Amino acid sequence: MNQTDSILSTDVAVILVIIGIINGAPHVLLVHRTATPEQNKWALPGGKWNKTESLESSAEKKLVQETGIDTLYLEQLFTTTGLDDENSSAAVAYFALTDFTRVRLRAEEEWKPDWFNVNTLPDLAFNNNQVIRQAVARIAAKLQYSNIAYSLLPEEFSLRQLQDVYEALEGQIVDRRNFRKKMLAGGLIEATGETRRDGAHRPAQLYAFLKREAVIL
Repeated sequence: MNQTDSILSTDVAVILVIIGIINGAPHVLLVHRTATPEQNKWALPGGKWNKTESLESSAEKKLVQETGIDTLYLEQLFTTTGLDDENSSAAVAYFALTDFTRVRLRAEEEWKPDWFNVNTLPDLAFNNNQVIRQAVARIAAKLQYSNIAYSLLPEEFSLRQLQDVYEALEGQIVDRRNFRKKMLAGGLIEATGETRRDGAHRPAQLYAFLKREAVIL
């Protein structure tokens, strides 16, 4: 059993930081709270852990509920207390990565979901701004030694699209030539033999990840 699964607190929340790249910037999926506490504030999706299933299973179910997708990269971020200033309940945070074009948001007006640019977030409920900052930092670091970017991209993509993902999450421009060499030498992607034309530019070679599951270099 995962150490976190043995938490004895009577009140454990599972929260999700769902990240997608929209218009070249990292966005996070938030829900508008329609109940107390922190009513009318935006917050990360989540809920109380019922303790009849693993924490990861609980996070996976919530992820499907919010995105309609069950094949996203999901990883536990941390376990903490004190995110809710009103009590000392525990919170187990996960982050997930998604190609936002595949996401189908819930249509309900109550607890309405929406995407927000992580660089221009409003003041969120339950110190969620802090959770999102930690998630983005973890993701940016993990891009350097894994293939987790696969979950942010369609099945086939150009090297420009892949570079855009890295630049969005690292917050800096990446040298195009060095990036191309690193990606092709890393053994994580391969050319598909297909091309795609975007606008007036010449057709771009398309690539695919060798595995659409987590690989650590």
